[in-house]
Amino acid sequence: MQYHVDGRLVPAEEATVSVRDRGFMYGDAAFETLRVYGGDPFRWDAHRDRLQRTAETLGFGAAVPDDLRERVDETLAANDLREAYVKVSVTRGVQPGKLTPDPEVEPTVVVICSELPTGGRDGDPVWDGPADLQTVRTRRIPSESLPADAKTHNYLNGILARLELQRAAPDGDAADEALVRDIDGTVVEGATSNLFFVADDAIRTPSTDLDLLPGITREVVVELAREEGFPVEEGAYTLDDVREADEAFLTNSTWELRPVGTVDGIDVGTGPMTKLLQRLYDERIEREHY
Repeated sequence: MQYHVDGRLVPAEEATVSVRDRGFMYGDAAFETLRVYGGDPFRWDAHRDRLQRTAETLGFGAAVPDDLRERVDETLAANDLREAYVKVSVTRGVQPGKLTPDPEVEPTVVVICSELPTGGRDGDPVWDGPADLQTVRTRRIPSESLPADAKTHNYLNGILARLELQRAAPDGDAADEALVRDIDGTVVEGATSNLFFVADDAIRTPSTDLDLLPGITREVVVELAREEGFPVEEGAYTLDDVREADEAFLTNSTWELRPVGTVDGIDVGTGPMTKLLQRLYDERIEREHY
């Protein structure tokens, strides 16, 4: 494998950054995870725009290179990949070891990738079955502390949530995803996913007014549902709302749409709305990329 580091391709085993890089020292960095179908990143513009917004939130918006898409394409070509996971990272770069950043930024820009199955109508999911979802005590960091819509290298909140799942399963059979609430107890998202559920013949998902990261896949699913005339409600929901749902699913770039099998041990299962949206999503991928 070859990765793209600061403008050049290098073997994966030589792809390193300085120990004084602020992305390493402080999590002072922005990133995006993308799914590539047929050689093209899905919703590139949306991912690029969100990366830019995160960098601007962190105060180094000018550090995102204009040729970022070319670097992604070069990385895919160097590894002969047309179906892939791609992660793009932009850090504030190497600076003196102090918390206050210098105004002058020489960013570190990294593109890594790995192979994934083909998508679309004849594709295979990356997951091996419906997800078991389990509520955790770890709460989502409020936007007043760290803007929820900023996708930064500081993922300790999600890591702590996933560690809870491991500690709750001494036999090693941990739940697949953590169900995270905000400090008021309202359901917001998974550790690395957005949540949807179906109740009273409507599709429901936590509102972007809450402390959550609105995913690109989430946005596509909402578009697909509304194009079909399905009622979509974005609101504030309790654990009981999710546990008592008729069906539920999770979304992110690599999972696409993953059905939820259980919530806190309560059967939810895959229903007709989930299956239909999975088909519509696959058809969108097929039409745009194959």
